[in-house]
Amino acid sequence: MSFEVGMIVEGKVTGITKFGAFVDLEGGKTGMVHISEVAPTYVNDIKDFLTEGQTVKVKILTIGEDGKISLSIKKALPPQRKPVHNQKNNNTSQKSYSARPGNFEWQASKRTEPSSFEDMLSKFKQTSDEKMSDLKRMENKRGGYSRRGNSSKQ
Repeated sequence: MSFEVGMIVEGKVTGITKFGAFVDLEGGKTGMVHISEVAPTYVNDIKDFLTEGQTVKVKILTIGEDGKISLSIKKALPPQRKPVHNQKNNNTSQKSYSARPGNFEWQASKRTEPSSFEDMLSKFKQTSDEKMSDLKRMENKRGGYSRRGNSSKQ
């Protein structure tokens, strides 16, 4: 079988290490799933998620010139829809849903044209600076504490 990047295939877990799991694919090929690609949550121990001999669906991430195949289990899973609170309305009963994890303000909201890393970083920094200045204003209004531990209201 000819493998291509982006394909979702089934394989059998043949080995588990601290950093990942090895999966046998059709045609005698073997690929590796890095620990960060095992599950959509934090993975401390791979053995909590996988066992040797288990059949798993994997997505092919890369195929190196040397023939090494990088795989992902979490990217082979169907996207989960998570509720995201609508910021325009404070009504908590109205929610919009996003298939992408995170959905932060600085991320590109529409994937019609790819954003460059620099654009996303710039937008993140701008949003972060705005939030920090809002926090500082709120702290000054409430009379926060100084670094020495004394109350700033004296």
